[in-house]
Amino acid sequence: MKIIIQKSIIENILVHAQPFLEKKDTSQITSHIFMDVSNSNLTIKATDYEIGFLVYTDKINIISNGSVTANGKKFLDIVRILKDGEINLEVKNDMLYISQSHSNFKLPTFSYNEFPEFPNYDGKPRISIDSQTLIESLKKITPSIDTNNPKFELNGALIDIKQDSINFASTDTRRLAVVNVINNGAIELSIILPKKAIIEIQKLFFDNIEIYYDETNLIIHSDQYTFFTKLINGKFPEYSRIIPKEIANTIVLPKAIMIESIKQITTISSDVKITFLNNLITFESLSDDNIEAKTDIIFETSFTSPFTIAINSKYLLDFLNTINNSEFSIGLNEGNLPFVLSDGNFKTVVMPIVI
Repeated sequence: MKIIIQKSIIENILVHAQPFLEKKDTSQITSHIFMDVSNSNLTIKATDYEIGFLVYTDKINIISNGSVTANGKKFLDIVRILKDGEINLEVKNDMLYISQSHSNFKLPTFSYNEFPEFPNYDGKPRISIDSQTLIESLKKITPSIDTNNPKFELNGALIDIKQDSINFASTDTRRLAVVNVINNGAIELSIILPKKAIIEIQKLFFDNIEIYYDETNLIIHSDQYTFFTKLINGKFPEYSRIIPKEIANTIVLPKAIMIESIKQITTISSDVKITFLNNLITFESLSDDNIEAKTDIIFETSFTSPFTIAINSKYLLDFLNTINNSEFSIGLNEGNLPFVLSDGNFKTVVMPIVI
């Protein structure tokens, strides 16, 4: 294999490939990227077995075809220190040579025949979700996905497809985030995507996409990239039961002022007590130390007697930072019961702190 490629092109590909590489054990072939030059294209793959990334480019000058693997991190480190312009890549004696002007580097390779196979989407059933809907929905529920929970299904998010709607849901047991979108489809399907995969999907896809699935994988294909992730095998909690069926009090609140007030309190404590009075909302820190933070905003709430909730400020800020509107709704029943944050088709149910 021997090609000439612009630094900006190969660097961009290698940057996108990094999250898909095995980082801890460089003796594994999954710490390498796979490169194949054939049919006037350069194909690059990266995978840690759980998620995978494939990209094609024809923006290369091919001297000879061939395939090779090379350590993905070291390859990127080398490319980054080179100057803008053309870079030469050549395989000789089971080594990858990287050169530009007077600079020369070489990397050891593994047998490219041992690189893991990628799942094929040909003939697999397809899910109809446009890219903007997918990305916006995943962005809203990502903060509520748990991490390192012994119940593996909580370390991912549910895509629950029904004939008339699609629900995206995630929970860390203290809060539940749900996005509901209208659907006109024939299939009904529930799949759980790992958090790592959800984060990478948001980075890769902006244009038209095709989504395929089988019992073990989800595959997303666009003009530029092909991505796959292993699905989490498990049963997601019955999220619809967690959403309160009735709300006693609903208040529409200004997003910017709420963020400003809460951030003032978080300089002292992440736990905040919010009290709704008739024409005032107060914010107070909940801290064991003898330190106090307090602020308030003038706002007509229609409460005739004080109503207090205590919350982890992160849950409220996560919600507010993912919505685009200048206002949002909060639905309250009792101070010690779950409350609901709402913005259009996006809801987050939060368990309050009992004080």
